Amino acid sequence: MPGARTFVAVDLGASSGRVLAGCVGPGVLSVREAHRFVNRPVSVGGTLYWDVLALYGGVLDGLRAVGRTAGAPVSVGIDSWAVDFGLLDENGSLLGNPVHYRDRRTDGVPERVHSRVGAGELYRITGVQEAGFNTVHQLVAVAGTPQFAAARRVLLIPDLISYWLTGVAGTEVTNASTTQLLDPTTGTWSTRIMGALGLDPGLFAPLRLPGDDAGELTGEVLAETGLGGPVRVTAVGSHDTASAVVGVPASGERFAFVSSGTWSLVGVELAAPVSTEESRRANFTNELGVDGTVRYLRNVMGLWLLQECMRHWDRLGRPHSLERLLDDAARVPELRFVVDAGDPGFLAPGDMPARIVAACRQAGEVVPQTPGEIVRCILDSLALAYRAAVSDAQRLSGQAVDVVHVVGGGALNTLLCQATADACGLPVVAGPTEAAALGNLLVQARAAGSVGGSLAELRRLVRETQPLRRYEPRGTGAAWDAAADRLPVRVDRSR
Repeated sequence: MPGARTFVAVDLGASSGRVLAGCVGPGVLSVREAHRFVNRPVSVGGTLYWDVLALYGGVLDGLRAVGRTAGAPVSVGIDSWAVDFGLLDENGSLLGNPVHYRDRRTDGVPERVHSRVGAGELYRITGVQEAGFNTVHQLVAVAGTPQFAAARRVLLIPDLISYWLTGVAGTEVTNASTTQLLDPTTGTWSTRIMGALGLDPGLFAPLRLPGDDAGELTGEVLAETGLGGPVRVTAVGSHDTASAVVGVPASGERFAFVSSGTWSLVGVELAAPVSTEESRRANFTNELGVDGTVRYLRNVMGLWLLQECMRHWDRLGRPHSLERLLDDAARVPELRFVVDAGDPGFLAPGDMPARIVAACRQAGEVVPQTPGEIVRCILDSLALAYRAAVSDAQRLSGQAVDVVHVVGGGALNTLLCQATADACGLPVVAGPTEAAALGNLLVQARAAGSVGGSLAELRRLVRETQPLRRYEPRGTGAAWDAAADRLPVRVDRSR
């Protein structure tokens, strides 16, 4: 395609990793998957780890696949999930596998943190919602161990992969903003929090902005992948949600987004953080986005509920295809079963169908009996959670919303998208499913001069090139109001 060049997006999710080749230029934005690989956590000795070397091997395999079909790309960008990290020693060697955010090592740690930095002060400084798996709690949990004593650098997962590719250490700011160690107002590490918790600021690499140069692929990597150099690595919105929000095809500012995958991130885009006490109590977080924006959002449990149900049925030897489950769920009357999708009891792996049944029974709800009924319960409950988050985001930020954009894998789930439109009383635009990869590619292409302009112009390119589907709300919303009233009152509901 004339004027278009090839860029590579490495997109690491909680259950799989992908390497995608994108062709980007004026009026051109296309992406294809070059390689996909499993991201399977491993439990050893009671600790749940990420198999980060397998992930890195998958990245190299993907770069090799891109080289075979498209030649050397202009650059590579890396995004992943948030909060988790690797520790490096004085030689830059990894000190053990990174621990999974679902591990139990942070049990009781938030209370220890709050004894040194109050929860209110922590929120006023960082704007980050309280969650046991936050990086700050993980670091306090490991402090005092021989491993931590030997550490000379902390790198978040995408920055660790970037370091292995280039030999240059840095921390991209959108992901750094999820750690509860960064001040989003100044865009700098908070030495106040680090000092109070006994964390050495020297452990943390210099910050990078999306679009910054992050180094070149080393000679070893070029030889391993067969790519001809030089190939740049470009910092992108390395938190996958930051990249996904770049890929939201919004035509104005009055939109909410749902980045729907294993987790659902639901919120609005702002110019400045909202760090009020009311915002803290509502469990909203302020994460930095591309071009100085703030992603003001709430984490919702997401399609993890459905994924874990399917894994459980597979383990029992009763596998169900997603298509069949959704067909069965569509035959179940809406809102017959609902649970609080934000219940912490759903966080850990295990028998998810039993936990959903138990939650319905405990709340006095009708109990789902079949897989189709359980799936309908999950999707309706997620739509209720999205409804509460969109409503709260508008109330707390003052940002009005006219449309909800659903991006990521959940955009393909027609039942969930329609339920979201009905629950929110707003039109839903679903797509693109590859929003994170597209946002990743667009930031790289803009840094390389292949495209130009503001976020609005990048999003216009997404609208003009990607398939989208629109869902209009049905009914008056009264049934959803009544269903919301059946749920227990929690911090993730309107107050």
